[in-house]
Amino acid sequence: MKVLICGAGIAGLTLAWHLERSGWEVELVERAPAFRDGGYLIDFYGPGYEVAELMGLKPRLLEARYPVTELSYVDGGGRRTSHLTMPPDFSAKVVSVLRGDLARAIQDGVRSPVLYGASVEEVRQAGDGVAVRLTDGTERHVDLLVGADGAHSRVRGLVFGDEGRFLRHLGHHVAAYTMYDEVLSERAGRRYEMLTVPGTMAGAYALREGRIALLFLRREPDPAVPADPRAALLSHYGDLGWILPEALPHCPEPPRLYYDQVTQVHLDEWSRGRVVLLGDACHAVSLFAGHGASLAMAGAWILAGELAAGGDVAAALTRYQNRLQPTVTEVQRFGRRFVHWMAPSSQWRVAARDLMLRLAKLPGGGRLFLGALITEGSDLIRPARPVGRAERG
Repeated sequence: MKVLICGAGIAGLTLAWHLERSGWEVELVERAPAFRDGGYLIDFYGPGYEVAELMGLKPRLLEARYPVTELSYVDGGGRRTSHLTMPPDFSAKVVSVLRGDLARAIQDGVRSPVLYGASVEEVRQAGDGVAVRLTDGTERHVDLLVGADGAHSRVRGLVFGDEGRFLRHLGHHVAAYTMYDEVLSERAGRRYEMLTVPGTMAGAYALREGRIALLFLRREPDPAVPADPRAALLSHYGDLGWILPEALPHCPEPPRLYYDQVTQVHLDEWSRGRVVLLGDACHAVSLFAGHGASLAMAGAWILAGELAAGGDVAAALTRYQNRLQPTVTEVQRFGRRFVHWMAPSSQWRVAARDLMLRLAKLPGGGRLFLGALITEGSDLIRPARPVGRAERG
């Protein structure tokens, strides 16, 4: 069986890892010109972390992790207004890692070829196969086409229709980049610091080798991304104080600057014929739901397992959606609520958030607070295991 996976991010690479160990002939295409390193810092946990353990990736992730010891909010002068010290068992459940480091750990175990700088141009389904023409003019004839190419999926647009039917804008814009500054990195330390004013949030965390990761969130009812994202970032954040006057001049241009609307993707069907969607292409939960990478890996694990079970491909694709979609719906619902607390719309919401953090510092409060944010979803992967296990790799 041949499969073409469009998208060599976390979802696509995880699926490739499993399918090639199940005997599939796998090829990936990726529109980026090369592997995308770096990215923003993510909290990785839940079912995706369990999949990573099954793949033998846990030692690699523990080596790459960043130990977050504290969550702090500061004002424009850099003075701490509220904070939460992470409980001792936090690090046992959550691995804070750069998105690119997670993807690299998966990719290093993938043997299948990746064609960079290309995407899908045309899709034609006939019988039990799919004819795919790529943007470089070449064609592929495969048994299955997988769209794992993100919230703005090209495959989804070609097969399912215009993305406007499926994207739900959550009223915010998000941006992120990393930079080198030993002084700012030292100041940030092993705590995640955030500055919030009504409708706006900026966060920073120190990385290794004198680098620092910055994340920005702003309420914006217009989903259109500005023509000049860097200029927009400097305009909206330049006068907020804290470390921003020193950090913003280092802001790069896209694509090193990640800038997008905060969106979720909602589809009633995740497959049509021999074309199936995976990861953000069919169920983006939004950056601030905190579960995107985990669900991407869990979804790939489930899809690979259902395909490895044999039988009718269409039935396997339906089972994959039926197993995963209820959890996705819950996480998306949480994300829609939580984004309003990341960039509170009013001063009273800022005060209410600070009060919650103070209450969380009471005995046992930290575990309750973090437990409300971390949904496990372990039952997603326990009923069955795909053929491609780490011990067979």
